Amino acid sequence: MAVSSEQLLKTVVHAAEEKKAHDLVALNLQGISLVADYFVICHGNSDTQVLSIASEIRKNAEMTGHRVRVEGLDSARWVLVDMGDVVAHVFHRDEREYYHLERLWSDAKAVENV
Repeated sequence: MAVSSEQLLKTVVHAAEEKKAHDLVALNLQGISLVADYFVICHGNSDTQVLSIASEIRKNAEMTGHRVRVEGLDSARWVLVDMGDVVAHVFHRDEREYYHLERLWSDAKAVENV
């Protein structure tokens, strides 16, 4: 049975932290967007680290019973891990600075103490 979006958020954040994701930010999109309840944004400093973070998020989300769709593994520059209620954006450091999703979703509040 799938867990709540809040519990999935915690699972995703923990998985990213396990792989030493940098500058992890969780944004609450509830009431702002129908795309997802939460965005998790983080980055790795190498292609290998980006792939490792995305793989860990996928593995942990699947263990909670969620269907997971992943895009961007081939380039490892911006990997999107879509779990429905929670979407993780795992960037390579350079792409994160360029796209700056936190600015695009500035209406969303950061989730503290995840």
